[in-house]
Amino acid sequence: MIVLDKSSVVPSRRALKQATDRARSRTRIPRRAGWLQEYSLAALFLAPSIALFGIFLFYPLVQSIYLSLHSTTPRGDVAKYIGLRNFERLFEASGFLNSLWVTVEFMLFTVPTSILLALILAAICRTHLRGSKVFRFIFSLPIAISVGTGSVIWMMLFHPTLGMPNYLLQLIGLPGIQWLTSPDWALISISIMTVWMNVGFLFILLLGGMEGVSEEIYESARMDGAGPMRTFFRLTLPLISPTLFFASVTSIISAFQSFGQINILTKGGPVNSTNVLVFNLYQDAFVNFRFGSGSAQALVLFVLILILTVIQFKFGEKKVHYQ
Repeated sequence: MIVLDKSSVVPSRRALKQATDRARSRTRIPRRAGWLQEYSLAALFLAPSIALFGIFLFYPLVQSIYLSLHSTTPRGDVAKYIGLRNFERLFEASGFLNSLWVTVEFMLFTVPTSILLALILAAICRTHLRGSKVFRFIFSLPIAISVGTGSVIWMMLFHPTLGMPNYLLQLIGLPGIQWLTSPDWALISISIMTVWMNVGFLFILLLGGMEGVSEEIYESARMDGAGPMRTFFRLTLPLISPTLFFASVTSIISAFQSFGQINILTKGGPVNSTNVLVFNLYQDAFVNFRFGSGSAQALVLFVLILILTVIQFKFGEKKVHYQ
């Protein structure tokens, strides 16, 4: 009969703990090494983007904050620290307040009109009528035209004697309009051109959202007796609400940043009727070399866009139905 010692069969608690610690150390070291390798690889891939953001976004932002707190010489050199005096002068100046109001008017003229027109065109092309592909191509053409080229085209169209709009008005017995030289019509003219420029992108965006809606939903609606208008307002609009929300946010941001067409067509005139905030900023910073005032306006513009975007996400996103 063989008698085994109990201690030789059942390991002690200390031995079990040591074995467990050794096993954990074997598993932890490779896992930590794997994390370190993943983080290093991720940092390597993100390094070019971080460098570009740092050079073209974060550094200019920091420089703008620095310049907004200083006065500059007529040559554009930093003179002295003046604190928030640049911001105080902005809100005391009537020119800045006028440019702010003109920017708001321009946004109200262009954003709702662009989205509504693009929505109507997208709904028409969504019906797959004969020749709809040709119309899709025509409606999306403005996206391929630069702001400079489009501005030159509309400059010829708005010509008081050679332009097509005034020619058509004269055919029906109405007097021609001074599109770009009348304070009453200049901002409207710029808005018409901007709506035409924006419709191409918004049309493609909204049409893509409509094409993403399943055809089975429309078939079920038709079987239930829903007409085209009821289907559009009760089904299509709620289902493409994420696309509409994205279109409204980007359109408002684009409206506040508009510059090219105003610089080419009116240069802020006549009588500052088209002097939007970005053009006023450009005049102060790069024409009059008042970089402190220009940087302050840039920061005010940044804060305005940020506030409007936050408001849209706070209140507008509640009505968005994500599938």
